[in-house]
Amino acid sequence: MNTSEKILFVRFRKPFAIKDGGEYLTQKNYDVFCEIFGKQNIEEYYIHPDLTHETIWNKIQKLPYIFANYYFGLTPRKARQICKIAENKDIVFIDRSIFGILAKHLKRSGFSGKIITFFQNSEVVYYQTRYPKHIPFRSFLLRCINRNDAYAMRYSDITVCLNRRDDDELLKRYGKRTNAVIPITVDDKFCRDVACNVSTENPPTALFLGSYMPANVDGILWFIENVLPHVDIRLQVVGKGVSKLKNHVETRHALSLQKTKIEIFSDVEDVSPFFEHADFVISPIFKGSGMKVKTCEALMYGKTIIGTTESFEGYAVDFEKIGALANTKDEFIVAIQEISLKNNGKFNTYAREYFLQHHSSEVAKKIFEKLLRP
Repeated sequence: MNTSEKILFVRFRKPFAIKDGGEYLTQKNYDVFCEIFGKQNIEEYYIHPDLTHETIWNKIQKLPYIFANYYFGLTPRKARQICKIAENKDIVFIDRSIFGILAKHLKRSGFSGKIITFFQNSEVVYYQTRYPKHIPFRSFLLRCINRNDAYAMRYSDITVCLNRRDDDELLKRYGKRTNAVIPITVDDKFCRDVACNVSTENPPTALFLGSYMPANVDGILWFIENVLPHVDIRLQVVGKGVSKLKNHVETRHALSLQKTKIEIFSDVEDVSPFFEHADFVISPIFKGSGMKVKTCEALMYGKTIIGTTESFEGYAVDFEKIGALANTKDEFIVAIQEISLKNNGKFNTYAREYFLQHHSSEVAKKIFEKLLRP
């Protein structure tokens, strides 16, 4: 590997301390490239250097760009800047295929290095679930997103996605597969002394981790309505922006949170204490694309997980050892009751070992090195 190669790492950045799953994955890709090439050889380009002062008028001004297939803050001016910076680079890494039009610009500008595009999702599928059907311009947004995925597949030298499902979807839509499937990896923050030397409480604590977005909101509200009344647990909901859930719960279900077994913790800087305290993790997610970062984090902390098919997508786990696969009300109820009766403690050895074998940072590094080897 030529570690003197110069890299341009193009990324979307939100100026908040609390990162969602996509931002976490972007940072992991950046960290892996720093390990392979050295931080001194990598220049970052932020599509969004600052969103804190963006006004409604700023957003309205960006609407015409959607019709030209620029989205997520990318503009023709920024595309030209990126092509100019790339002139003295050997590799351009485009993190998120939603910027696929950049690959087209780079090729047409005569860039002779490698263009690598990372698909965090099959984006059309992801945004179909994220954008309600009634919102204005939905069809134009989806058209723009579809074009960018198509550009990424056509003009990139190397494409990478997270799991086989997304690879199959890209093949169906654009007629070719990605060059590699690299599963989600997360930093290993596990502290064995803390995680293993705690007793299980009665009733046990179930943790739901996820930012305030449609798939997460729909999933946890479904769980609160259909499963929670039938099981004896404490439920902790943790994530970016989830304070908005309080109104949903109290209005939709006529519940006062003070009178329920639900605790909501929004925008916490460190989720480690919640993982360490939880007896098990629930993941009632029914739609989406890519892989769920929250599942990988739960594995890293050695937690028992009760989740849907969607929440385990891309993870080839033994469901009996990890916890349970549950897609219906009754399956969740039975699984929670059985795990509560077993009272095996807060640490799941199988989950931790699976993480180390399949989702440590070293796994992603080895695959990227193999892809980039001349």
